[in-house]
Amino acid sequence: MVMDSIRDLKRLLYERTEALRRRDEVIEILERAIDERDATIRYLQNEIDKFRQIVDFSLASNGIGPCQRAKRQAISAEPLNKDTWVVVKFQKPQRSRELIKAAILDNDFMKNLELTQIREIVDCMYPVTFSAGSTIIREGDVGSIVYVMEEGKVEVSRDGKYLSTLAPGKVLGELAILYNCKRTATITAATDCQLWAIDRQCFQTIMMRTGLSRQAEYTDFLKSVPIFKNLPEETLIKISDVLEETFYNNGDYIIRQGARGDTFFIISRGQVRVTIKQPDTPEEKYIRTLSKGDFFGEKALQGDDLRTANIIADDPEGVSCLVIDRETFNQLISSLDEIRTRYKDELVERRRLNEEFRDLRLQDLRPLATLGVGGFGRVELVQIAGDGSRSFALKQMKKAQIVETRQQQHIMSEKRIMGEADCDFVVKLFKTFKDRKYLYMLMEACLGGELWTVLRDKGHFDDGTTRFYTACVVEAFDYLHSRNIIYRDLKPENLLLDGQGYVKLVDFGFAKRLDHGRKTWTFCGTPEYVAPEVILNKGHDISADYWSLGVLMFELLTGTPPFTGGDPMKTYNIILKGIDAIEFPRSITRNATALIKKLCRDNPAERLGYQKGGISEIQKHKWFDGFNWEGLRARTLEPPIMPRVQNPTDTTNFDEYPPDSDPPPPDDISGWDNDF
Repeated sequence: MVMDSIRDLKRLLYERTEALRRRDEVIEILERAIDERDATIRYLQNEIDKFRQIVDFSLASNGIGPCQRAKRQAISAEPLNKDTWVVVKFQKPQRSRELIKAAILDNDFMKNLELTQIREIVDCMYPVTFSAGSTIIREGDVGSIVYVMEEGKVEVSRDGKYLSTLAPGKVLGELAILYNCKRTATITAATDCQLWAIDRQCFQTIMMRTGLSRQAEYTDFLKSVPIFKNLPEETLIKISDVLEETFYNNGDYIIRQGARGDTFFIISRGQVRVTIKQPDTPEEKYIRTLSKGDFFGEKALQGDDLRTANIIADDPEGVSCLVIDRETFNQLISSLDEIRTRYKDELVERRRLNEEFRDLRLQDLRPLATLGVGGFGRVELVQIAGDGSRSFALKQMKKAQIVETRQQQHIMSEKRIMGEADCDFVVKLFKTFKDRKYLYMLMEACLGGELWTVLRDKGHFDDGTTRFYTACVVEAFDYLHSRNIIYRDLKPENLLLDGQGYVKLVDFGFAKRLDHGRKTWTFCGTPEYVAPEVILNKGHDISADYWSLGVLMFELLTGTPPFTGGDPMKTYNIILKGIDAIEFPRSITRNATALIKKLCRDNPAERLGYQKGGISEIQKHKWFDGFNWEGLRARTLEPPIMPRVQNPTDTTNFDEYPPDSDPPPPDDISGWDNDF
């Protein structure tokens, strides 16, 4: 009996053990299935994001119904104050330095920086620690710091849903070093973490200082070359921008005697040996040694392309040369003054025009309807009391919000540039007002509506329609660039149709007058339209406007800009891959494709419109063959789309906007707007 009971207990124990084992196996299978399902969900979500972009593009480019999309908001970093150009370097082990550098070179955005800039970023990163469970980056917070993780693990989530786990050697939050923006995901320390950090102010200071230092160094080199010494400073700066640094190992022949060449060299590091081959003997006669700052091959730029000597790298650490070829050189050298004197100064006439509104008061204006809503306020259609024959657009901007986002300089620049401009393709500013809460700009009303709305409703434009609107923008750029004013926010949302169907540029919040040959460094614009040099903080000038002109052409022809990602950082990485990585629809003609690609060259100095022929090179392009430029300027050319405007108060060409429901902004007592 006892033995039977023991056997029964053993059998029961075995059965229960087997049942537990089978249950554990089932649990393990289910956990694997859940992991696979989560991975599939993440993969499908990524695919949905990608296909959504493709479907939107396809609908727009094939004209299948209106392309439903929201207006794009421009973004801007606060201007960099040169008085705060201070960077602090932090000691770190060589292992940490190599890890940071490897993480940067593995990052889709930061890998595009120059090695000298990466070295400085590595120098300036400082250590931070986060304990397990703490939040490193919170979705929705405004951020200004980028991190590189050295030790530990972090979890990434969005909208409360887990996305991934990241190990050491990754860059976190890189968008924050470009401009003031909200974090797009939450990053939580899964374990105790050791990271390295750098803030936006330090990053931008590094980028600006290295860019200006390189430009000054290259320009000084050029001034020492006889064929360059009489060129204007701005031309030298343009040439310095296209110089390419090329490295040669010790013993390399940089130039061989008797060979043909079209390249000019300036030595930036190391030294070279100059030799001449003796007749009837294989020996080479030593002539001299050239070192940093010396140059050779200058005759190739003037058309004499037969090399008269050997140039051999003669430095154990190798030789670096700044190189430019004849074609690039010839594209840049011209009398730039002739480009800038096309327009006479109309400032006196402009003041006479504004004299009519000298005594107008804010309380004399009667609001009728809302024409648009933007980042800083609203634009209202108004009339002057007692005058029903005409109407105006009144832009109102919240002073407190301008101060909070540090956009005071941009607003004052907008007032100055628009107040002086007198061009049929630029919206006119008549008068400004202010009270304790708002700034106001009284402008001409363009009642044909926004080009963005027309494009949205039609899906895309044909070649002829796109040509007309592009030509209007070219005329506006001709006027602005002849005065060295950069616009920086071209997009369909900022193009208004007047009552006759002609396009005018509006919203000059990012426009800036540059000193001749100089650049500006503030990151600003609309993500899909910003040029590569803006993204990479290399400094930019009017050439950035030509890039955006190419993007505009593509969007008008297809309904979607060429560079579009699921978030701004993805968009910037697509831009940095270049226009040649974009597949053009067959609906875009060969000549239109050629012009877009010439406008969207990666190197700013190589873009059509920026070279020695100026903007006339765009006007003479094959895509514009037969276009009536004189008719456009005289406004006798019939527009492709004629808006219906029945009277000065007709707002039917604009979308409807609800009344302003925001609480009144606080009083601003900063006093920065005394000159407004």
